[in-house]
Amino acid sequence: MKTKNIVTISLTVLVGIMVITSGLMKAIHLPWSVDALVKQNLGDAATVLGLMEMSFAVLFIIPKTMRIGFILLSCYFAGAMAVELSHNGSMLNPAIPLALIWITAFIRDRELFLGTSNSSK
Repeated sequence: MKTKNIVTISLTVLVGIMVITSGLMKAIHLPWSVDALVKQNLGDAATVLGLMEMSFAVLFIIPKTMRIGFILLSCYFAGAMAVELSHNGSMLNPAIPLALIWITAFIRDRELFLGTSNSSK
């Protein structure tokens, strides 16, 4: 049980740091981060996208709001994959964080994926 808690906390912190850092780089307009958005005609939206990314990550980290954070992060990164594909880019950049988010969410709350095991129905 202790090992599962350590793995869960470690993955949650890793995902949180990764996504918040990515959002922060967009929000403060780091050149190499915004250049990718400019190529996709989204340069003006960098601040908003960064703030959204950071907000969704915070919701994902907090246990009581983890489910809504998971849904919002999944939608955000699915949209990023769609934008990458529509501009002949590599969908690996958004797919890797998305995979880590899903793995972390599964470890944290299996009912999110498997449903409840309530036998009184």
